[in-house]
Amino acid sequence: MLMVAAFFLVGHLVLRFTALGSNRHPRALFVVAAAWAFYAAWEWLVATLPPEANIRVDLLLIWPIVLIISIWFAIRAFS
Repeated sequence: MLMVAAFFLVGHLVLRFTALGSNRHPRALFVVAAAWAFYAAWEWLVATLPPEANIRVDLLLIWPIVLIISIWFAIRAFS
């Protein structure tokens, strides 16, 4: 998860500090990187403090939200 966050953070920095991002929205990729970093922190928390059930119902809510944020803001960054 941190690798995905790092990928979007590098994309943010490239768009922000090069000529590629002159007419783009680099802050949108920072939002995606933050969402993936929060998800990685959540996964670390669940791994260190194991729940009593084996079924991860939280992923039914978290994965669609992170996926929608990733797609929406990636499109916004390059439009």
